[in-house]
Amino acid sequence: MGKRILIVGGVAGGASAAARARRLDESAEIIMFERGPHVSFSNCALPFYLSGTVSSSEKLVLMTPERFKKQYAIEARVNHEVTAVNRTEKTITVKNLVNGEETEEAYDVLVLSPGAVPVVPESIKGVHGNNVFTIRNVVDIKYLKDYIDANQIQEVTVAGGGFIGIEVAENLTKAGIHVTLVEAADQVMAPFDYDMAQILHKELLDKGVNLITCDGIAEITDSQVILQSGRQISSGCVVMSIGVRPETALAKQAGLEIGETGGILVNHNYQTTDPDIYAVGDVIEVYNQLTCRPSRLALAGPAQRQARAAADHMYGIPHQNKGVIGSSCIRVFDQNAASTGLSVKAAKQAGIPCDFVYVLPADHVGLIPGSHPMHFKLVYEIPTGRILGAQAIGKGAVDKRIDVIATMITMKGTLEDLKELELCYSPVFGTAKDVVNYAALVALNLLYGRFRQVPVSKVRELVESNAFIVDVREPGEYAAGHLLNAVNIPLSQLRDRVGEIPKDVPVYLHCRSSQRSYNAIMALQGMGYDNLHNISGSYLGICCYEYYTDQVTGRDRIVTKYNFN
Repeated sequence: MGKRILIVGGVAGGASAAARARRLDESAEIIMFERGPHVSFSNCALPFYLSGTVSSSEKLVLMTPERFKKQYAIEARVNHEVTAVNRTEKTITVKNLVNGEETEEAYDVLVLSPGAVPVVPESIKGVHGNNVFTIRNVVDIKYLKDYIDANQIQEVTVAGGGFIGIEVAENLTKAGIHVTLVEAADQVMAPFDYDMAQILHKELLDKGVNLITCDGIAEITDSQVILQSGRQISSGCVVMSIGVRPETALAKQAGLEIGETGGILVNHNYQTTDPDIYAVGDVIEVYNQLTCRPSRLALAGPAQRQARAAADHMYGIPHQNKGVIGSSCIRVFDQNAASTGLSVKAAKQAGIPCDFVYVLPADHVGLIPGSHPMHFKLVYEIPTGRILGAQAIGKGAVDKRIDVIATMITMKGTLEDLKELELCYSPVFGTAKDVVNYAALVALNLLYGRFRQVPVSKVRELVESNAFIVDVREPGEYAAGHLLNAVNIPLSQLRDRVGEIPKDVPVYLHCRSSQRSYNAIMALQGMGYDNLHNISGSYLGICCYEYYTDQVTGRDRIVTKYNFN
Protein backbone atom coordinates (compact mmCIF):
# COMPACT_ATOMS: atom_id res chain seq x y z
CA MET A 1 0.00 0.00 0.00
CA GLY A 2 1.12 3.57 -0.73
CA LYS A 3 1.26 6.45 1.71
CA ARG A 4 -1.90 7.93 3.20
CA ILE A 5 -1.46 11.67 2.71
CA LEU A 6 -3.98 14.02 4.34
CA ILE A 7 -3.99 17.70 3.43
CA VAL A 8 -5.66 20.49 5.38
CA GLY A 9 -6.70 23.28 2.98
CA GLY A 10 -6.77 23.52 -0.79
CA VAL A 11 -6.11 26.42 -3.19
CA ALA A 12 -2.46 27.11 -4.14
CA GLY A 13 -0.65 25.24 -1.37
CA GLY A 14 -2.80 22.24 -0.55
CA ALA A 15 -4.00 21.47 -4.07
CA SER A 16 -0.47 21.76 -5.49
CA ALA A 17 0.91 19.40 -2.84
CA ALA A 18 -1.84 16.91 -3.60
CA ALA A 19 -1.29 17.04 -7.37
CA ARG A 20 2.49 16.67 -7.08
CA ALA A 21 2.18 13.75 -4.65
CA ARG A 22 -0.15 12.01 -7.08
CA ARG A 23 2.30 12.42 -9.95
CA LEU A 24 5.01 10.87 -7.80
CA ASP A 25 2.95 8.03 -6.36
CA GLU A 26 -0.04 6.52 -8.15
CA SER A 27 -0.66 4.17 -5.21
CA ALA A 28 -0.94 6.89 -2.54
CA GLU A 29 -4.27 7.65 -0.92
CA ILE A 30 -4.60 11.44 -0.98
CA ILE A 31 -7.42 13.30 0.74
CA MET A 32 -7.86 17.08 0.99
CA PHE A 33 -10.09 18.67 3.61
CA GLU A 34 -11.51 22.12 2.94
CA ARG A 35 -13.68 23.97 5.44
CA GLY A 36 -15.48 25.94 2.72
CA PRO A 37 -17.50 24.76 -0.29
CA HIS A 38 -14.67 25.24 -2.82
CA VAL A 39 -11.36 23.41 -2.71
CA SER A 40 -9.69 25.20 -5.62
CA PHE A 41 -10.45 28.75 -6.71
CA SER A 42 -8.68 31.82 -8.00
CA ASN A 43 -8.35 33.87 -4.82
CA CYS A 44 -6.23 36.46 -6.62
CA ALA A 45 -9.11 37.13 -9.04
CA LEU A 46 -11.80 37.54 -6.37
CA PRO A 47 -12.02 41.38 -6.47
CA PHE A 48 -12.57 41.35 -10.25
CA TYR A 49 -16.01 39.80 -9.73
CA LEU A 50 -17.17 43.10 -8.19
CA SER A 51 -16.78 44.99 -11.48
CA GLY A 52 -18.05 42.21 -13.75
CA THR A 53 -14.57 41.64 -15.20
CA VAL A 54 -15.18 38.11 -13.96
CA SER A 55 -18.78 37.67 -15.01
CA SER A 56 -19.92 35.09 -12.44
CA SER A 57 -18.73 33.71 -9.13
CA GLU A 58 -18.81 30.20 -10.61
CA LYS A 59 -15.97 31.14 -12.96
CA LEU A 60 -13.74 31.79 -9.95
CA VAL A 61 -13.89 28.08 -9.11
CA LEU A 62 -11.01 26.28 -10.83
CA MET A 63 -11.47 22.64 -9.83
CA THR A 64 -14.41 20.78 -8.30
CA PRO A 65 -14.13 17.72 -6.05
CA GLU A 66 -15.54 15.66 -8.89
CA ARG A 67 -12.79 16.74 -11.28
CA PHE A 68 -10.11 16.11 -8.66
CA LYS A 69 -11.45 12.58 -8.28
CA LYS A 70 -11.75 11.83 -11.99
CA GLN A 71 -8.54 13.46 -13.23
CA TYR A 72 -6.18 12.88 -10.29
CA ALA A 73 -7.78 10.20 -8.12
CA ILE A 74 -7.63 12.72 -5.26
CA GLU A 75 -10.50 12.90 -2.80
CA ALA A 76 -11.48 16.46 -1.95
CA ARG A 77 -13.89 16.76 0.94
CA VAL A 78 -15.41 20.23 1.04
CA ASN A 79 -17.39 21.57 4.01
CA HIS A 80 -15.12 19.49 6.24
CA GLU A 81 -13.18 21.23 9.02
CA VAL A 82 -10.14 19.67 10.66
CA THR A 83 -10.54 20.53 14.33
CA ALA A 84 -7.61 18.67 15.90
CA VAL A 85 -4.34 16.92 15.14
CA ASN A 86 -3.52 13.92 17.32
CA ARG A 87 0.21 13.48 16.75
CA THR A 88 0.69 10.46 19.01
CA GLU A 89 -1.98 8.45 17.19
CA LYS A 90 -1.17 10.14 13.84
CA THR A 91 -4.82 11.01 13.28
CA ILE A 92 -6.85 14.14 12.69
CA THR A 93 -10.35 14.95 13.90
CA VAL A 94 -12.64 16.08 11.10
CA LYS A 95 -16.06 17.69 11.44
CA ASN A 96 -18.60 17.50 8.62
CA LEU A 97 -20.05 21.01 8.62
CA VAL A 98 -23.18 19.86 6.79
CA ASN A 99 -24.40 17.21 9.26
CA GLY A 100 -22.15 17.88 12.27
CA GLU A 101 -20.64 14.37 12.26
CA GLU A 102 -17.08 13.99 13.58
CA THR A 103 -14.64 11.32 12.40
CA GLU A 104 -11.00 10.34 12.96
CA GLU A 105 -8.73 9.99 9.95
CA ALA A 106 -5.31 8.33 10.13
CA TYR A 107 -2.33 9.67 8.20
CA ASP A 108 1.17 8.67 7.25
CA VAL A 109 1.93 12.24 6.18
CA LEU A 110 -0.03 15.38 7.03
CA VAL A 111 0.23 18.67 5.12
CA LEU A 112 -1.05 21.89 6.69
CA SER A 113 -2.10 24.57 4.22
CA PRO A 114 -4.87 26.51 5.99
CA GLY A 115 -3.65 29.87 4.67
CA ALA A 116 -4.12 33.18 6.44
CA VAL A 117 -7.12 34.99 7.84
CA PRO A 118 -7.99 38.69 7.48
CA VAL A 119 -7.11 40.88 10.44
CA VAL A 120 -10.23 42.39 12.05
CA PRO A 121 -9.29 44.69 14.96
CA GLU A 122 -11.60 44.30 17.95
CA SER A 123 -10.80 47.90 18.87
CA ILE A 124 -13.05 49.14 16.05
CA LYS A 125 -16.56 49.68 17.35
CA GLY A 126 -19.14 47.99 15.13
CA VAL A 127 -16.54 45.90 13.26
CA HIS A 128 -18.76 42.81 13.45
CA GLY A 129 -21.81 44.50 11.96
CA ASN A 130 -23.65 42.87 9.06
CA ASN A 131 -22.39 45.61 6.72
CA VAL A 132 -18.70 44.78 7.40
CA PHE A 133 -16.99 42.30 5.11
CA THR A 134 -13.68 40.50 4.66
CA ILE A 135 -12.56 38.76 1.48
CA ARG A 136 -10.91 35.36 1.60
CA ASN A 137 -12.86 33.06 -0.70
CA VAL A 138 -15.63 32.83 -3.30
CA VAL A 139 -18.35 32.80 -0.65
CA ASP A 140 -17.03 36.07 0.81
CA ILE A 141 -16.87 37.96 -2.49
CA LYS A 142 -20.33 36.77 -3.56
CA TYR A 143 -21.74 37.75 -0.18
CA LEU A 144 -20.27 41.25 -0.54
CA LYS A 145 -21.56 41.77 -4.08
CA ASP A 146 -25.02 40.41 -3.23
CA TYR A 147 -25.23 42.79 -0.25
CA ILE A 148 -24.23 45.79 -2.35
CA ASP A 149 -26.71 44.90 -5.07
CA ALA A 150 -29.60 44.04 -2.75
CA ASN A 151 -29.22 47.22 -0.69
CA GLN A 152 -28.31 49.46 -3.65
CA ILE A 153 -25.18 50.61 -1.86
CA GLN A 154 -23.62 53.66 -3.51
CA GLU A 155 -20.78 54.39 -1.06
CA VAL A 156 -18.27 51.87 0.24
CA THR A 157 -15.30 52.30 2.55
CA VAL A 158 -12.28 50.06 2.05
CA ALA A 159 -9.92 49.79 5.02
CA GLY A 160 -6.35 49.07 3.96
CA GLY A 161 -4.32 50.01 0.90
CA GLY A 162 -2.63 46.69 0.19
CA PHE A 163 -3.20 44.39 -2.76
CA ILE A 164 -6.76 43.37 -1.87
CA GLY A 165 -7.79 46.85 -0.75
CA ILE A 166 -6.53 48.50 -3.94
CA GLU A 167 -8.13 45.89 -6.20
CA VAL A 168 -11.45 46.08 -4.34
CA ALA A 169 -11.38 49.89 -4.58
CA GLU A 170 -10.63 49.77 -8.31
CA ASN A 171 -13.31 47.23 -9.15
CA LEU A 172 -16.01 48.89 -7.04
CA THR A 173 -15.18 52.22 -8.70
CA LYS A 174 -15.54 50.62 -12.11
CA ALA A 175 -18.92 49.31 -10.98
CA GLY A 176 -20.04 52.92 -10.40
CA ILE A 177 -19.70 52.96 -6.61
CA HIS A 178 -18.01 55.81 -4.78
CA VAL A 179 -15.13 54.41 -2.77
CA THR A 180 -13.26 55.85 0.19
CA LEU A 181 -9.95 54.08 0.77
CA VAL A 182 -8.59 54.50 4.31
CA GLU A 183 -4.95 53.66 5.05
CA ALA A 184 -3.46 54.11 8.52
CA ALA A 185 0.09 54.42 7.16
CA ASP A 186 1.30 57.39 5.12
CA GLN A 187 1.09 55.43 1.86
CA VAL A 188 -0.63 52.57 0.09
CA MET A 189 1.24 49.46 -1.12
CA ALA A 190 3.90 48.81 1.53
CA PRO A 191 6.35 47.04 -0.86
CA PHE A 192 6.93 50.41 -2.56
CA ASP A 193 8.92 53.30 -1.19
CA TYR A 194 7.03 56.48 -0.31
CA ASP A 195 8.22 58.39 -3.38
CA MET A 196 6.94 55.67 -5.73
CA ALA A 197 3.66 55.29 -3.85
CA GLN A 198 2.85 58.93 -4.62
CA ILE A 199 2.33 57.95 -8.27
CA LEU A 200 -0.31 55.45 -7.17
CA HIS A 201 -1.88 58.03 -4.85
CA LYS A 202 -2.29 60.37 -7.80
CA GLU A 203 -3.83 57.63 -9.93
CA LEU A 204 -6.36 56.72 -7.24
CA LEU A 205 -7.27 60.39 -6.78
CA ASP A 206 -7.56 60.95 -10.54
CA LYS A 207 -9.95 58.01 -10.88
CA GLY A 208 -12.31 59.30 -8.21
CA VAL A 209 -11.23 57.29 -5.16
CA ASN A 210 -11.37 59.29 -1.94
CA LEU A 211 -7.96 58.30 -0.60
CA ILE A 212 -7.28 59.04 3.07
CA THR A 213 -3.86 58.21 4.51
CA CYS A 214 -2.43 58.57 8.02
CA ASP A 215 -5.81 57.77 9.55
CA GLY A 216 -7.68 54.69 10.73
CA ILE A 217 -11.22 53.54 11.41
CA ALA A 218 -12.54 54.00 14.94
CA GLU A 219 -16.22 53.13 14.50
CA ILE A 220 -18.58 51.67 11.90
CA THR A 221 -22.33 52.31 11.84
CA ASP A 222 -25.06 51.40 9.36
CA SER A 223 -24.54 54.59 7.37
CA GLN A 224 -21.11 55.97 8.12
CA VAL A 225 -17.53 55.37 9.18
CA ILE A 226 -15.92 57.47 11.89
CA LEU A 227 -12.17 57.77 11.62
CA GLN A 228 -9.68 58.06 14.47
CA SER A 229 -9.24 61.72 13.54
CA GLY A 230 -12.95 62.26 14.10
CA ARG A 231 -13.68 62.64 10.39
CA GLN A 232 -17.00 61.12 9.32
CA ILE A 233 -17.41 59.27 6.01
CA SER A 234 -20.78 58.37 4.51
CA SER A 235 -20.67 54.64 3.82
CA GLY A 236 -23.19 51.85 3.31
CA CYS A 237 -20.71 49.07 3.95
CA VAL A 238 -17.06 48.47 4.81
CA VAL A 239 -14.51 46.05 3.40
CA MET A 240 -11.76 45.20 5.90
CA SER A 241 -8.46 44.52 4.12
CA ILE A 242 -5.83 45.81 6.52
CA GLY A 243 -3.77 42.64 6.43
CA VAL A 244 -3.74 38.92 7.16
CA ARG A 245 -2.29 36.68 9.84
CA PRO A 246 -1.34 32.99 9.53
CA GLU A 247 -4.12 30.63 10.57
CA THR A 248 -2.05 28.75 13.13
CA ALA A 249 -4.74 27.58 15.57
CA LEU A 250 -4.50 23.96 14.41
CA ALA A 251 -0.69 23.98 14.52
CA LYS A 252 -0.73 25.43 18.05
CA GLN A 253 -3.27 22.82 19.17
CA ALA A 254 -0.94 20.14 17.79
CA GLY A 255 1.99 21.59 19.74
CA LEU A 256 3.97 22.56 16.63
CA GLU A 257 6.51 25.34 17.02
CA ILE A 258 5.59 28.83 15.81
CA GLY A 259 8.30 31.09 14.39
CA GLU A 260 9.19 34.59 15.54
CA THR A 261 7.04 36.23 12.83
CA GLY A 262 3.91 34.30 13.84
CA GLY A 263 3.98 31.69 11.07
CA ILE A 264 4.54 27.96 11.52
CA LEU A 265 8.24 27.18 11.84
CA VAL A 266 9.42 24.87 9.06
CA ASN A 267 12.79 23.51 8.01
CA HIS A 268 14.53 23.43 4.63
CA ASN A 269 12.03 20.83 3.37
CA TYR A 270 8.91 22.49 4.83
CA GLN A 271 8.65 19.99 7.66
CA THR A 272 7.31 21.33 10.94
CA THR A 273 8.82 20.30 14.27
CA ASP A 274 6.98 17.02 13.70
CA PRO A 275 8.75 15.36 10.72
CA ASP A 276 5.53 13.68 9.58
CA ILE A 277 3.75 17.04 9.32
CA TYR A 278 4.55 19.53 6.56
CA ALA A 279 3.28 23.09 6.25
CA VAL A 280 3.19 25.35 3.18
CA GLY A 281 1.72 28.62 1.95
CA ASP A 282 0.57 31.70 3.81
CA VAL A 283 0.62 29.93 7.17
CA ILE A 284 4.40 29.41 7.38
CA GLU A 285 7.42 31.48 8.22
CA VAL A 286 9.87 31.77 5.32
CA TYR A 287 13.49 32.83 4.92
CA ASN A 288 14.26 36.10 3.16
CA GLN A 289 17.45 35.57 1.19
CA LEU A 290 18.27 39.30 1.13
CA THR A 291 17.83 40.19 4.79
CA CYS A 292 18.84 36.69 5.98
CA ARG A 293 15.94 36.90 8.41
CA PRO A 294 12.62 35.08 8.88
CA SER A 295 9.63 36.73 7.24
CA ARG A 296 6.16 35.99 5.89
CA LEU A 297 5.02 36.12 2.27
CA ALA A 298 1.39 35.61 1.30
CA LEU A 299 1.72 34.97 -2.44
CA ALA A 300 0.47 32.12 -4.63
CA GLY A 301 3.72 31.51 -6.55
CA PRO A 302 5.89 30.76 -3.50
CA ALA A 303 3.07 28.63 -2.02
CA GLN A 304 3.01 26.43 -5.11
CA ARG A 305 6.79 25.99 -5.09
CA GLN A 306 6.75 25.14 -1.40
CA ALA A 307 4.00 22.57 -1.99
CA ARG A 308 5.99 20.89 -4.75
CA ALA A 309 9.14 20.82 -2.61
CA ALA A 310 7.25 19.30 0.33
CA ALA A 311 5.75 16.56 -1.85
CA ASP A 312 9.16 15.87 -3.39
CA HIS A 313 10.73 15.45 0.05
CA MET A 314 8.10 12.88 0.99
CA TYR A 315 9.57 10.74 -1.79
CA GLY A 316 13.25 11.46 -1.25
CA ILE A 317 13.65 14.03 -4.04
CA PRO A 318 16.11 16.78 -2.97
CA HIS A 319 15.17 20.46 -3.04
CA GLN A 320 17.30 23.60 -2.95
CA ASN A 321 15.55 26.10 -0.70
CA LYS A 322 16.89 29.53 -1.62
CA GLY A 323 14.33 31.46 0.41
CA VAL A 324 12.16 34.26 -0.96
CA ILE A 325 12.71 37.76 -2.29
CA GLY A 326 9.10 38.94 -2.65
CA SER A 327 8.13 39.70 -6.25
CA SER A 328 4.66 41.06 -6.96
CA CYS A 329 2.63 43.21 -9.32
CA ILE A 330 -0.73 44.96 -9.42
CA ARG A 331 -2.78 47.08 -11.77
CA VAL A 332 -4.10 50.34 -10.35
CA PHE A 333 -6.56 51.62 -12.95
CA ASP A 334 -4.35 52.81 -15.84
CA GLN A 335 -1.06 52.28 -14.04
CA ASN A 336 0.76 48.98 -13.71
CA ALA A 337 2.99 48.57 -10.67
CA ALA A 338 5.52 45.88 -9.79
CA SER A 339 8.26 45.38 -7.23
CA THR A 340 10.83 42.82 -6.17
CA GLY A 341 13.40 42.43 -3.43
CA LEU A 342 14.00 45.20 -0.92
CA SER A 343 12.77 48.76 -1.02
CA VAL A 344 15.09 51.44 0.36
CA LYS A 345 13.13 51.53 3.61
CA ALA A 346 13.29 47.72 3.96
CA ALA A 347 17.04 47.64 3.24
CA LYS A 348 17.69 50.32 5.85
CA GLN A 349 15.52 48.51 8.40
CA ALA A 350 17.62 45.39 7.75
CA GLY A 351 20.82 47.37 8.28
CA ILE A 352 22.00 46.99 4.68
CA PRO A 353 23.86 50.07 3.36
CA CYS A 354 22.24 51.03 0.10
CA ASP A 355 21.52 53.73 -2.46
CA PHE A 356 19.09 53.98 -5.35
CA VAL A 357 18.39 55.55 -8.70
CA TYR A 358 15.00 56.79 -9.89
CA VAL A 359 14.76 57.18 -13.66
CA LEU A 360 11.93 57.78 -16.11
CA PRO A 361 12.88 56.48 -19.56
CA ALA A 362 10.27 55.55 -22.16
CA ASP A 363 8.87 52.02 -21.97
CA HIS A 364 9.39 51.69 -25.73
CA VAL A 365 10.55 53.82 -28.65
CA GLY A 366 8.66 57.11 -28.72
CA LEU A 367 8.02 56.97 -32.48
CA ILE A 368 5.72 54.02 -31.88
CA PRO A 369 2.22 54.96 -30.61
CA GLY A 370 1.53 54.05 -27.00
CA SER A 371 4.95 54.88 -25.60
CA HIS A 372 4.84 56.17 -22.02
CA PRO A 373 7.34 57.10 -19.31
CA MET A 374 8.18 54.31 -16.88
CA HIS A 375 8.97 55.27 -13.29
CA PHE A 376 11.78 52.90 -12.36
CA LYS A 377 13.61 52.73 -9.04
CA LEU A 378 16.63 50.46 -8.62
CA VAL A 379 18.04 49.72 -5.15
CA TYR A 380 21.61 48.48 -4.74
CA GLU A 381 24.06 47.72 -1.97
CA ILE A 382 27.00 49.98 -1.15
CA PRO A 383 29.86 49.47 -1.85
CA THR A 384 29.40 46.16 -3.68
CA GLY A 385 26.81 47.23 -6.25
CA ARG A 386 24.82 44.07 -5.47
CA ILE A 387 21.24 44.49 -6.68
CA LEU A 388 18.78 44.51 -3.78
CA GLY A 389 15.45 45.39 -5.37
CA ALA A 390 13.45 47.45 -7.82
CA GLN A 391 10.08 49.11 -8.25
CA ALA A 392 8.41 50.10 -11.51
CA ILE A 393 5.19 51.98 -12.28
CA GLY A 394 3.81 52.91 -15.68
CA LYS A 395 1.35 52.05 -18.41
CA GLY A 396 3.72 49.60 -20.09
CA ALA A 397 5.30 46.25 -19.26
CA VAL A 398 6.58 46.97 -15.77
CA ASP A 399 6.30 43.30 -14.84
CA LYS A 400 8.83 42.35 -17.54
CA ARG A 401 11.42 44.76 -16.13
CA ILE A 402 10.85 43.66 -12.55
CA ASP A 403 11.08 40.00 -13.57
CA VAL A 404 14.52 40.77 -15.01
CA ILE A 405 15.60 42.31 -11.70
CA ALA A 406 14.13 39.40 -9.74
CA THR A 407 16.25 37.04 -11.82
CA MET A 408 19.34 39.17 -11.23
CA ILE A 409 18.73 39.15 -7.47
CA THR A 410 18.27 35.38 -7.44
CA MET A 411 21.56 34.97 -9.33
CA LYS A 412 23.36 37.42 -6.97
CA GLY A 413 23.75 39.93 -9.80
CA THR A 414 25.43 43.32 -9.54
CA LEU A 415 25.06 46.64 -11.35
CA GLU A 416 27.90 45.63 -13.65
CA ASP A 417 26.01 42.44 -14.55
CA LEU A 418 22.82 44.39 -15.19
CA LYS A 419 24.61 46.95 -17.34
CA GLU A 420 25.85 44.19 -19.64
CA LEU A 421 22.63 42.18 -19.68
CA GLU A 422 21.56 41.45 -23.27
CA LEU A 423 17.81 41.74 -23.66
CA CYS A 424 15.32 41.49 -26.53
CA TYR A 425 14.76 44.69 -28.45
CA SER A 426 12.20 45.95 -30.92
CA PRO A 427 10.80 49.50 -31.04
CA VAL A 428 7.35 48.19 -30.11
CA PHE A 429 8.62 46.43 -26.97
CA GLY A 430 11.40 48.59 -25.60
CA THR A 431 14.44 50.67 -26.42
CA ALA A 432 17.90 49.55 -27.49
CA LYS A 433 19.13 50.57 -24.04
CA ASP A 434 16.33 49.08 -21.98
CA VAL A 435 14.96 50.64 -18.82
CA VAL A 436 16.90 48.19 -16.63
CA ASN A 437 20.21 48.72 -18.49
CA TYR A 438 19.71 52.47 -18.30
CA ALA A 439 19.07 52.33 -14.54
CA ALA A 440 22.25 50.28 -14.06
CA LEU A 441 24.33 52.83 -15.95
CA VAL A 442 23.00 55.69 -13.83
CA ALA A 443 23.56 53.69 -10.65
CA LEU A 444 27.15 52.89 -11.61
CA ASN A 445 27.82 56.59 -12.20
CA LEU A 446 26.63 57.26 -8.67
CA LEU A 447 28.44 54.30 -7.14
CA TYR A 448 31.72 55.32 -8.76
CA GLY A 449 31.28 58.96 -7.79
CA ARG A 450 30.91 60.43 -11.27
CA PHE A 451 28.12 62.70 -10.06
CA ARG A 452 25.81 63.24 -7.10
CA GLN A 453 22.04 63.18 -6.90
CA VAL A 454 19.19 64.61 -4.84
CA PRO A 455 15.93 62.65 -4.53
CA VAL A 456 12.54 64.14 -5.40
CA SER A 457 11.67 64.06 -1.69
CA LYS A 458 14.23 66.85 -1.07
CA VAL A 459 13.14 69.21 -3.86
CA ARG A 460 10.57 71.12 -1.80
CA GLU A 461 13.27 71.88 0.74
CA LEU A 462 15.53 73.17 -2.05
CA VAL A 463 12.84 75.42 -3.46
CA GLU A 464 11.82 76.80 -0.09
CA SER A 465 15.45 77.55 0.79
CA ASN A 466 15.90 79.28 -2.59
CA ALA A 467 18.66 76.92 -3.72
CA PHE A 468 20.17 77.56 -7.15
CA ILE A 469 18.27 75.21 -9.48
CA VAL A 470 18.94 75.02 -13.22
CA ASP A 471 16.21 73.68 -15.51
CA VAL A 472 18.01 72.47 -18.64
CA ARG A 473 14.84 71.85 -20.68
CA GLU A 474 14.01 73.89 -23.75
CA PRO A 475 12.03 77.16 -23.28
CA GLY A 476 8.73 75.62 -24.44
CA GLU A 477 9.03 72.81 -21.92
CA TYR A 478 9.94 75.27 -19.17
CA ALA A 479 6.92 77.43 -19.99
CA ALA A 480 4.61 74.41 -19.62
CA GLY A 481 5.54 74.19 -15.93
CA HIS A 482 8.65 74.58 -13.81
CA LEU A 483 9.94 74.85 -10.25
CA LEU A 484 9.19 78.28 -8.80
CA ASN A 485 12.80 79.37 -8.42
CA ALA A 486 14.38 77.43 -11.29
CA VAL A 487 16.55 79.25 -13.82
CA ASN A 488 16.00 78.08 -17.38
CA ILE A 489 19.32 77.45 -19.11
CA PRO A 490 18.60 74.86 -21.84
CA LEU A 491 21.25 72.27 -22.54
CA SER A 492 21.43 73.64 -26.08
CA GLN A 493 22.49 77.05 -24.64
CA LEU A 494 24.53 75.85 -21.67
CA ARG A 495 28.02 76.51 -23.02
CA ASP A 496 27.10 80.03 -24.14
CA ARG A 497 25.47 80.91 -20.81
CA VAL A 498 27.78 79.15 -18.37
CA GLY A 499 28.66 82.51 -16.80
CA GLU A 500 25.16 82.64 -15.30
CA ILE A 501 25.89 79.59 -13.15
CA PRO A 502 27.72 80.31 -9.87
CA LYS A 503 30.65 78.24 -8.64
CA ASP A 504 30.51 79.31 -5.00
CA VAL A 505 27.15 77.63 -4.12
CA PRO A 506 25.67 74.18 -4.72
CA VAL A 507 23.93 73.91 -8.10
CA TYR A 508 21.03 71.54 -8.72
CA LEU A 509 20.07 70.50 -12.26
CA HIS A 510 16.98 68.81 -13.62
CA CYS A 511 15.11 68.21 -16.87
CA ARG A 512 12.40 66.05 -18.46
CA SER A 513 14.58 62.95 -18.17
CA SER A 514 17.86 62.51 -16.37
CA GLN A 515 19.81 62.17 -19.63
CA ARG A 516 19.97 65.91 -20.39
CA SER A 517 20.78 66.97 -16.82
CA TYR A 518 23.47 64.29 -16.67
CA ASN A 519 25.02 65.66 -19.89
CA ALA A 520 24.83 69.16 -18.43
CA ILE A 521 26.57 68.04 -15.24
CA MET A 522 29.36 66.30 -17.15
CA ALA A 523 29.87 69.41 -19.31
CA LEU A 524 29.97 71.72 -16.28
CA GLN A 525 32.36 69.40 -14.44
CA GLY A 526 34.60 69.65 -17.47
CA MET A 527 34.50 73.42 -17.04
CA GLY A 528 35.65 73.26 -13.43
CA TYR A 529 32.35 73.07 -11.52
CA ASP A 530 32.56 70.67 -8.59
CA ASN A 531 29.44 71.29 -6.49
CA LEU A 532 26.77 69.91 -8.82
CA HIS A 533 23.78 67.70 -8.02
CA ASN A 534 21.33 66.00 -10.34
CA ILE A 535 17.69 65.98 -9.20
CA SER A 536 16.54 62.39 -9.78
CA GLY A 537 13.13 61.68 -11.22
CA SER A 538 13.01 64.78 -13.46
CA TYR A 539 10.23 67.38 -13.55
CA LEU A 540 7.63 64.67 -14.13
CA GLY A 541 8.81 62.81 -11.04
CA ILE A 542 8.66 66.00 -8.99
CA CYS A 543 5.08 66.68 -10.09
CA CYS A 544 4.01 63.13 -9.31
CA TYR A 545 5.66 63.26 -5.90
CA GLU A 546 4.10 66.58 -4.89
CA TYR A 547 0.61 66.29 -6.38
CA TYR A 548 -1.32 64.11 -3.90
CA THR A 549 -0.16 65.90 -0.75
CA ASP A 550 -0.74 69.29 -2.42
CA GLN A 551 -4.32 68.31 -3.23
CA VAL A 552 -5.32 66.85 0.13
CA THR A 553 -3.58 69.42 2.33
CA GLY A 554 -3.94 72.56 0.23
CA ARG A 555 -0.31 73.51 0.84
CA ASP A 556 1.50 75.93 -1.48
CA ARG A 557 2.81 74.37 -4.66
CA ILE A 558 6.50 74.46 -5.55
CA VAL A 559 5.71 74.35 -9.28
CA THR A 560 4.12 76.96 -11.51
CA LYS A 561 1.87 74.23 -12.90
CA TYR A 562 1.85 70.45 -12.93
CA ASN A 563 2.91 68.76 -16.13
CA PHE A 564 2.35 65.02 -16.37
CA ASN A 565 3.09 64.67 -20.08
